[in-house]
Amino acid sequence: MRSHYLFTSESVSEGHPDKVADQISDAIVDLFLAKDPEARVACETLTTTNRVVLAGEVRGRGMIDLNGNWEPGAQEEIQRTVRETVKRIGYEQAGFHWQNLTFENYLHPQSSDIAQGVDASGNKDEGAGDQGIMFGYATDETPDFMPATLYYSHRILARMAADRHSGAAPFLEPDAKSQVTLAYENEVPVAATAIVVSTQHKPDYCLPWEKNGQKGGDAAKYAQLRAYVLGVLNEVLPAGFVTADTVIHLNPTGKFEIGGPDGDAGVTGRKIIVDTYGGAAPHGGGAFSGKDPTKVDRSAAYVCRYLAKNIVAAGLARRCTIQLSYAIGVAAPLSIHVDLHGTGTVAESAVEAVLADPARLGFALTPRGIRTHLGLNRPIYQRSAAYGHFGRTPDADGGFSWERTDLAAALKAALA
Repeated sequence: MRSHYLFTSESVSEGHPDKVADQISDAIVDLFLAKDPEARVACETLTTTNRVVLAGEVRGRGMIDLNGNWEPGAQEEIQRTVRETVKRIGYEQAGFHWQNLTFENYLHPQSSDIAQGVDASGNKDEGAGDQGIMFGYATDETPDFMPATLYYSHRILARMAADRHSGAAPFLEPDAKSQVTLAYENEVPVAATAIVVSTQHKPDYCLPWEKNGQKGGDAAKYAQLRAYVLGVLNEVLPAGFVTADTVIHLNPTGKFEIGGPDGDAGVTGRKIIVDTYGGAAPHGGGAFSGKDPTKVDRSAAYVCRYLAKNIVAAGLARRCTIQLSYAIGVAAPLSIHVDLHGTGTVAESAVEAVLADPARLGFALTPRGIRTHLGLNRPIYQRSAAYGHFGRTPDADGGFSWERTDLAAALKAALA
């Protein structure tokens, strides 16, 4: 690991078109799980100008059966959930409005071929919902054990969204992106060298412009927007990180009035690096949103994060990456790999041996074992679909259970 370097991560707001799609897909997951904890959902969402389209495979009591028969009122409830999600985000624009958008639902029953491999039956345990590799990562760079570049990128946009919703920043619109570049010395972040914030705004909150005989922009309004963003940066980042040498780009294209799904189509699962570790760790390639927790793309990635975070919280390493792999229909992981990046106080092979032994770990790394230990069969997913699935505070109702550090003491004892 280099001791002196620059590193960059980006985030996108809840109003980014891809994040709108993610939140809708996870709202559908929550709707099904609220009615049936054993529901199966694989929901993809497409958003574009005043249109939302759902597609995918589902089943769940109270909603739809394997024969494709919808329960009375179920499709209306799905549409209502979609519109409420868009309204909560704040879209009431001519090009994308929660009330006026056209909605299309192409969800259909889960394949019986997939179901027979995933469901438990007889002596067969519940199998993984798909093959694949999943990664989890933790670092002691921040209090939440997340890469600092992503940690601050998320918090910039979350703060701006909170101010937009409260009315403290009425000139903001829902779509936004951030990017933070930090300088590291001796592997510790010490300063921000560059920050990019692109935020959708009310008319004329940009520098004056003229093109083809048309004019717009207002220097005073732009100055207000810039002063606000600089204030957010100085409050979110540690004292002294933003200096006179920090290069700050605010809306570098000029104006940003057309945004969200009206400005760019959104699709579920296109922000997987934003969702995880900002490029600081490997990614297995599978998206999370729109999937119930039998899908190991989601649940195994969550448990990898849970294990990596607890290893770092236990003081067994300063950085930790964990990989699991699965085959569709097979319960047990095919492989377990641990990398402590040269920062560990124990051998990686010793950690792998503990993780492979349910008696020593306290639970099995099977789909059912993961879901049971982390309590994943609950409607807790929509809240995870913006500002990162990791580095969050566990909720009393079980949300972000994978962010708990309740396993740290047991891991430390097992590896003593």
